[in-house]
Amino acid sequence: MTSPIYDLEAETINGNKVALGDYKGQPILIVNTASKCGLTPQYEGLEKLYEEYKDQGLVVLGFPCNQFAGQEPGSESDIEEFCQVNYGVTFPMFAKIDVNGRNTHPIFKHLKKAKKGFMGSENIKWNFTKFLINREGEVVARYAPTDIPKSIARKIKTLL
Repeated sequence: MTSPIYDLEAETINGNKVALGDYKGQPILIVNTASKCGLTPQYEGLEKLYEEYKDQGLVVLGFPCNQFAGQEPGSESDIEEFCQVNYGVTFPMFAKIDVNGRNTHPIFKHLKKAKKGFMGSENIKWNFTKFLINREGEVVARYAPTDIPKSIARKIKTLL
């Protein structure tokens, strides 16, 4: 049976539709991001994870979100330029989305339902919440915004 996450799709930062099914069989780290947040330097760690493990199948997917203190106010082209110039981001980035509320993107609806956060809450608390998905499409872990990417490396290695 195919994981329901593979039936979902999103728009890339360049406006193309991508099905998560394109990543079937790969470990996936999905992160809601922001360019003007105290945690923004995590882009560097996310890129390091991607560079280190992409040849073994890992893909990191960045989903900009402006729902937390307006910390992602720019356009998609502003976000893309910021990520490349400041952090050399090469992992796939997507168009800005909502991760909470009535307009929550279907991918984040699925992730939040599969792995609840602190004290059973489904809501995303802040930028840089991370979800790790195994090769079978199962959400195996949810990480808090303050969990630095390097701290996830050991778990990623078990999925490779």
